[in-house]
Amino acid sequence: MPSIMQALYNSVSGLFSFSQTLNTISNNVSNMNTPGFRGSDSFMENVLDDDGSKVAGTGYNLSEGQIQQTSTSTDVAIDGKGFFILQDAQGNTYYTRSGQFEFNEQGQLIDSVNKYVVQGYATDGSYGPIDISSVEKLPAQATTSISMTGNVDPSSPSDTVNNVTVYDAEGNAHVLTVALTSNTTATPSTGSWNVSVTDASGATLGSGEIRFATDGTLQPGYTTVTASANWGPTAQALTFNFGTAGGLSGTTAFLGNPSTLAAQVKDGHGVVGLSSESFDTTGTLQLTYSDGETKAGPQLALASFQDESNLQMIQGNLYLQPLTQTAQVGRPSSTVFGKIDGGSLEMSNVDLTQELADMIVIQRGYQASSRVMTVSSDMLQQLYDSTRGG
Repeated sequence: MPSIMQALYNSVSGLFSFSQTLNTISNNVSNMNTPGFRGSDSFMENVLDDDGSKVAGTGYNLSEGQIQQTSTSTDVAIDGKGFFILQDAQGNTYYTRSGQFEFNEQGQLIDSVNKYVVQGYATDGSYGPIDISSVEKLPAQATTSISMTGNVDPSSPSDTVNNVTVYDAEGNAHVLTVALTSNTTATPSTGSWNVSVTDASGATLGSGEIRFATDGTLQPGYTTVTASANWGPTAQALTFNFGTAGGLSGTTAFLGNPSTLAAQVKDGHGVVGLSSESFDTTGTLQLTYSDGETKAGPQLALASFQDESNLQMIQGNLYLQPLTQTAQVGRPSSTVFGKIDGGSLEMSNVDLTQELADMIVIQRGYQASSRVMTVSSDMLQQLYDSTRGG
């Protein structure tokens, strides 16, 4: 009689243990498309004195999920060790492998699900939120240098470059004209030219002289012309650089070649907005502006733990720091931390094939435990009936 009752209780404990294990598998399967999710495994153990089984606990599968490219430039994945660091409005810190990030209206990088702020390093090295609000626009910059390149036809009495657009300190555009007039029309190969710089109204801003040697290259001391414009509270100096004396990379005067003189503004711009952003392998944000200029922005921070299996999961891909451990915080692609794959996400590490195989094993175990319970019940009923018959 006691053995039959114990068999009945053992079968019940088996049913309970298998149902708990099935719950772990169902959670894994339901999160197989959750970015950064790490699956769990349930561990069963024997109860002392052959009193059945129980679930001893669960453990995380710490393997990395597959990295997939996305169409979002601010999505990031960690190829290697580490967790992204998030912080909510109350200052609570969370860790995740999911890099579904975006910028909010305040210019802060946040995770797109919970809207928690991503932590990292500013360009000055300070630790805190990833924030680009101060660099979303480049302030206006005054033009100071213009490079003149191409060929001047020595047989021509003049040459002109129109529509040279420069900027003042307020970001306002001004269109200039650079005019060249030959001083030596009788012997053009000796190449002395007067240069005049005028604005859109025809006012002269500056003048000077350039000279070419008989080989068609610039002579020393005659390679630049300066101009000055009163577009603000102080005069703005402009330098027109025609090249290096004796060189071929700037302006030349080769007889028999057509004129190809052109101007290239080397600096200065109006207020320029941000056009795109992306993360490199070190987690540094690369900012590209509408004028083609690029700048390095803040850098993502990563955290690692001595024993990741003790992380406390609070959501499908969010974890809390273990009570007995302190996070090691650092930069991607350094020390123990992995590199960053920009425009990508790490998917769940759940292996559906393995989960289905485990599900079949659990189903068979549950059926067997159920069968033991049925047989134990039948034997108890038979014993009861035989007692009544006596």
